[in-house]
Amino acid sequence: MITPIPPVVPAGRMARQQQPSFVLPGGRELRPWRESDANVLVASCLDPDIVQWNRPEALTPDTARAKIARWGQRWTEEASAIWAISRREDDQAVGLIGLGDLDLRGGSAEFLYWLLPSGRGGGAVLDATLRVSRWALEELGLHRLRISHSVGNPASCRVAQRAGFALEGTMRSALLHADGWHDEHLHARVAGDPWPDGADLNGLPY
Repeated sequence: MITPIPPVVPAGRMARQQQPSFVLPGGRELRPWRESDANVLVASCLDPDIVQWNRPEALTPDTARAKIARWGQRWTEEASAIWAISRREDDQAVGLIGLGDLDLRGGSAEFLYWLLPSGRGGGAVLDATLRVSRWALEELGLHRLRISHSVGNPASCRVAQRAGFALEGTMRSALLHADGWHDEHLHARVAGDPWPDGADLNGLPY
């Protein structure tokens, strides 16, 4: 008789809790998106770098508000977990980080992130990636997290490597961008992988 494999994360563990907020170094915070952030999403669809690497859909303020509402619903459905990267001084959202393709039963998820020009510099994405990784692996209980990015995007490669996501290989012609098909690097971190040297010394609440 084959013994059924139990889910890595039991259904309901995520939905039973409110989406947390996290303080980051450099005067930044991760928090849930709000309806008042709609114009930030609209602006993200107009930024050339974000459009190049993330392929966002064009949004209006109304469709942006609807998207934010869907993110809240998808948390309760345990389908994704999306945060705004904001400045603590004025609570202004300047970027996004989150986990998509969230599979609690299989214990895995994939990162997505972007920053507007006003949020770039100072390691915001790296700090956010480390904090969300810690939450996902040690608090939620996932086993494997992925980062994939175009081989033409060295900035994302540096984030993945500095966050301790091992490069596992290149996926050929894996994603269609505006300028054609791109090969993609695949990075991953699994539960029990060591955290980068100094990761517990940079102000993150580990």
